[in-house]
Amino acid sequence: MAYVAKCTSSPPTPTTLPNPPLSSSAAAATTNFVSPPTSQQSSTPVAVVLSPCAACKILRRRCIEKCVLAPYFPPTEPLKFTIAHRVFGASNIIKFLQELPECQRTDAVSSMVYEANARVRDPVYGSAGAICQLQTQVSELQAQLAKARAEVANMQQQQANLLALICMEMKQSAEPLWASHLADTTCFLDDATLSAPWEPLWT
Repeated sequence: MAYVAKCTSSPPTPTTLPNPPLSSSAAAATTNFVSPPTSQQSSTPVAVVLSPCAACKILRRRCIEKCVLAPYFPPTEPLKFTIAHRVFGASNIIKFLQELPECQRTDAVSSMVYEANARVRDPVYGSAGAICQLQTQVSELQAQLAKARAEVANMQQQQANLLALICMEMKQSAEPLWASHLADTTCFLDDATLSAPWEPLWT
């Protein structure tokens, strides 16, 4: 009988446990996951990823916003940084640019690129060889100019001498004619010779 009583008794009702309180971060995550995207979130502009500069692309590093090399080595001119980096090195270029004011950095980069190109063409003398060659050309041109000026001065002196000789010859050729005119006095009669035949008539 006791066994039947146990079987016929109603089963115990299950007890419901209270839900544990959610933390603020979990609640925010649940809320963000459940809530659909609003129109304000969908209208947010997407950040434009700019192309890294040629220096950072060659060095395979992230190009930061205030990159020192970006204004002077654009991504469209990779060879410019390649040559400068080959001769000077990236760290030396950055250090050199940081020591200069911004108004002088463009000229400094142009000078470094020119010197790097000269060093690649002439590994022994570099830009000094090009400068010596230009100085030699300048000296040769100055010598040619001095020679041309001397020739011009000589020609001017010869022209002056020729003009003086022509004037002297013209003067000498004119003097005999004038002397012959003065020596020819037959056309002029003296008063004494004119009065000699008429003197018996008057006496």
